[in-house]
Amino acid sequence: MGDIDEDLHSRQLAVYGRETMRRLFASSILVSGMRGLGAEIAKNLILAGVKSVTLHDEGNVELWDLSSNFIFSEDDVGKNRALASIQKLQELNNAVIVSTLTTELTKEQLSDFQASLNYLTSTWDKFHNKHPVAVVFTDISLEKAVEFDDFCHKHQPPIAFIKSDVRGLFGYVFCDFGPKFTVFDVDGKDPHTGIIASIGNDNPALIACVDDERLEFEDGDLVVFSEVHGMTELNDGKLRKVTNARPYSFSIEEDTTNFGAYEKGGIVTQVKQPKVLNFKSLREAVKDPGDFLLSDFSKFDRPPLLHVAFQALDKFILELGRFPVAGSEEDAQKLISLVISINNSLTDGRIEDIDHKLIRSFAFGSRAVLNPMAAMFGGIVGQEVVKACSGKFHPLFQFFYFDSIESLPSEPLDPNDVKPLNCRYDAQISVFGSKLQKKLEDAKVFMVGSGALGCEFLKNLALMGVSCGDGGKLTITDDDVIEKSNLSRQFLFRDWNIGQAKSTVAASAASLINPHLHIEALQNRASPETENVFDDTYWDNLGLVINALDNVNARLYIDQRCLYFQKPLLESGTLGALCNTQMVIPHLTENYGASRDPPEKQAPMCTVHSFPHNIDHCLTWARSEFEGLLEKTPAEANAYLSSPSEYTSAMKNAGDAQARDNLERVLECLDKERCETLVDCLTWARLKFEDYFANRVKQLAYTFPEDAVNSSGTPFWSAPKRFPRPLQFSADDPSHLQFVMAASILRADTFGIPIPDWVKSPKKLADAVNKVIVPDFQPKKDVKIVTHEKATSLSASLVDDAVVINELVRKLEMCQKKLPPGFRMNPIQFEKDDDTNYHMDLIAGFANMRARNYSIPEVDKLKAKFIAGRIIPAIATSTALATGLVCLELYKVLDGGHKLEDYRNTFANLALPLFSMAEPVPPKVIKHQDMSWTVWDRWILKDNPTLRELLQWLKMKGLNAYSISFGSCLLYNSMFPRHKDRMDRKLVDLAREVAKAELPPYRHHFDVVVACEDDEDNDIDIPQISIYFR
Repeated sequence: MGDIDEDLHSRQLAVYGRETMRRLFASSILVSGMRGLGAEIAKNLILAGVKSVTLHDEGNVELWDLSSNFIFSEDDVGKNRALASIQKLQELNNAVIVSTLTTELTKEQLSDFQASLNYLTSTWDKFHNKHPVAVVFTDISLEKAVEFDDFCHKHQPPIAFIKSDVRGLFGYVFCDFGPKFTVFDVDGKDPHTGIIASIGNDNPALIACVDDERLEFEDGDLVVFSEVHGMTELNDGKLRKVTNARPYSFSIEEDTTNFGAYEKGGIVTQVKQPKVLNFKSLREAVKDPGDFLLSDFSKFDRPPLLHVAFQALDKFILELGRFPVAGSEEDAQKLISLVISINNSLTDGRIEDIDHKLIRSFAFGSRAVLNPMAAMFGGIVGQEVVKACSGKFHPLFQFFYFDSIESLPSEPLDPNDVKPLNCRYDAQISVFGSKLQKKLEDAKVFMVGSGALGCEFLKNLALMGVSCGDGGKLTITDDDVIEKSNLSRQFLFRDWNIGQAKSTVAASAASLINPHLHIEALQNRASPETENVFDDTYWDNLGLVINALDNVNARLYIDQRCLYFQKPLLESGTLGALCNTQMVIPHLTENYGASRDPPEKQAPMCTVHSFPHNIDHCLTWARSEFEGLLEKTPAEANAYLSSPSEYTSAMKNAGDAQARDNLERVLECLDKERCETLVDCLTWARLKFEDYFANRVKQLAYTFPEDAVNSSGTPFWSAPKRFPRPLQFSADDPSHLQFVMAASILRADTFGIPIPDWVKSPKKLADAVNKVIVPDFQPKKDVKIVTHEKATSLSASLVDDAVVINELVRKLEMCQKKLPPGFRMNPIQFEKDDDTNYHMDLIAGFANMRARNYSIPEVDKLKAKFIAGRIIPAIATSTALATGLVCLELYKVLDGGHKLEDYRNTFANLALPLFSMAEPVPPKVIKHQDMSWTVWDRWILKDNPTLRELLQWLKMKGLNAYSISFGSCLLYNSMFPRHKDRMDRKLVDLAREVAKAELPPYRHHFDVVVACEDDEDNDIDIPQISIYFR
């Protein structure tokens, strides 16, 4: 098997790691049933990069299928579903072998999926010994499924069996991975670690860790110790069990009374243990399902009922040869009687009270495969297949039932309204009726972003018919272009689209899914700078907004606009196997910005620069040094070279340590360290190695020797500080040579120096580097090294900056005269996704050499890319799940009659798996006299009022305004006598004159913030007030 294409799969590698990806690349999967759910599962597996996917279906495409299957077009009606699917699915990933099977499936054919395996990891050998394989069945009778599962369960080795169906707004998954399935990584998290502060000579031994970060250990975890000084008995590599786990301490089941006394240091690391699961066969599990995986605690009694309901539906189809008809009371009653009959036959787990209304809804929609349900379950099932093939993450054990009955229209449906219209939306109409279908088609939707979430949303919206009617319009905007790394998740894009605008390509692809889609693609970033494009009229005409963004600031901006214009916002996000959705509904729910995650903890500057104790610190420093040397300093040099007099005047006027630092760096770059040949660059790189990894470390150890103590008498080098050791450069060490090569090549790029091939030859490079004369280093006595955690600057000024700046300017002017006319540098912007540009080679080299200084475990280039490149882990399955869940809420929004308790926010973790759904939080209500308002309210004053008219209007509400401001400018304050002269001025004139407001022609109003009191002098928070002047 070939190597993993890291450019393509980098975001997925960040979730799974190489071992799991290799297992996936060796796995053959069968997907049986190519309606909407089967297509979604196959799409997610092909994007993930399994070895092969076989599509099985004996049936032909019907117009009915177009409600949920993004592959089929009206031209495919009458063709075999598997054959009609293969071309478009193959386009998603040419590295996957996609084949079809159109005849009846036999048990013997399942054995064919035990094909020979070219690559086996030792870990997988130990656990499974054979080629991993999975079969997925949709649209299959229970009787046939039991027969296939019996075969798979007893097969040696077992074949992972998954059965899943979506029926209207109801769905389920069943997993059977065999009698003994080993999960070697239950949650996908890195092993937890702690830095030891003290260990007692006790029984049991108490270990305290530094309060740098909370410990994540749990009772029962197994841990291993290393680097412990004094109590060296613990460094024996033996696994020890954690007890009495606390945020910053824990105990171990060990008597350390007679061990050596703890002195210092020590790392404790969790050792993750494999877990063996004993799956029941489908035959057994139907009778004895065990615990169901819950998703919504308000429906804790729902899974047992759905377990029986799906069996009853299977019996209905077996007896009548068809599904219940939408709107048919007779069919609904027949299904209810079957549910009652099956329930009465149960000895254990009999349901006391059967919800007839729920079963009626189940019957009416049972023939329909709805796109949002297919997308959601396609994500869940796709992830379960990955688990079956790899042993990565905890499988679903064993039944999961779900319904979104709240998505039905708030008013009862007329049986005539659910009759088919012989159109592509007939399946959806059978569930929701033609009235809601019309609302979907006429919706005016704004979608922000067209990346991974955006592609999934566009597919879903096109299939649902959103904005596909004469009155509908979907606007999408994204200022990004397509990169290779997008292709493993953003499935509307192909390799020939790389470099093109995401929104344009995505819009064209969505129009192929449904030619009736009215879509406009823009390349504007939705921000304050584009409010001339997305102006008041644009926002006023919208029906709803969907965020498909990947950063919090953009989400907060859209949230504020939706709040301002009172538009529903459907919000979602993913992080690896995690996803969440949030519904922001005017006047019903709080807004997105009402609750915020705490900011990520940043390492103190002194830790990153002088006292790192983990690889993240080293990589943060490495990225900072890369940008300083290769981007910021060359850019600063160009700023000087472009207009020397202006630049030096600005530095003299600033006259501070920052200006001095800038000038020193520019002078150093253009004078002392200026390079004219590649040999100059090699010399520079070799001396940088010496400076960073030898001299600076020697200076630090000289200033703070290993036995140094603080003013309190405690050792200076106490945990979490690690005492560093200088590196001795060796051309025989490939990592040393790699650093020098990457640094010299990039340095040459900044000076526009051609790069000869010999620099990439290790022998020739070593010969050249060994000729560099490296001066001896003498540590200095008076060097100031910042040790305080709250320090924000590393340079403390002990001299008169102005004097130094003048001298630097004089030297720069002399230096400039020696430069060729028109000389400019080429600043290098860090680009993580190009493995040929040497950027990550240098950053990984920087970080690993520094890690070696401080005895910190090193990382490979891929892991370095994840951390330094701040890559957000992403997989197609969690994206599909998130968008499916959001689109189930979209039905409710466009229906327009749903209450708060009908909506759901969701947090899901496909790795565990965990699904947690809850009602959104209502907005905070402020009350005054007989009025009340929330963050959603905005008070509007029309007809271009004066200041006096605004004050009187508020007075009539029992509010006394004492301050009115526009932006940061005060238009009125009751304390200023001269403000009384403004009483009869138009507020718009005050905004223009006092606040210098620029109100372009497309703006019809502006907003003021008013501070008010009631008659008892209590401050009252009132809504923002909009003053309409046109």
